[in-house]
Amino acid sequence: QVHLVDSGGGSVQAGGSLKLSCTIPSDIFSRCGMGWFRQISGKNVAEWVAVISVGGGGISYQSSVEGRFTISQETTKNILYLQMNNLIINDTGVYYCAACQVSARPAAAKYWGQGTQVTVSS
Repeated sequence: QVHLVDSGGGSVQAGGSLKLSCTIPSDIFSRCGMGWFRQISGKNVAEWVAVISVGGGGISYQSSVEGRFTISQETTKNILYLQMNNLIINDTGVYYCAACQVSARPAAAKYWGQGTQVTVSS
């Protein structure tokens, strides 16, 4: 069973920043694309936030977060990050890291983290 462990969520005021982390097993990290998804409060489906290809060569962001969020990898530690700056209330939700067979639309992946709550207040 594959375990992705995501963390770093919390409560911040609008305009603040958070950095999410996801620890991924090394064999998965080295051979799979990965990404961050979120489930916004009140919506029943997850939406993609940012994805990164195997080796980190290709990165894409959902338009609503582009310029504010940055996805990155620390390959020596098998950690996937999501730096979130200038957070807005609409960013509130549960954020999930995911790996392997990652698809932005529809939002899908083979392996998922357990989710970490991000709450942005005014």
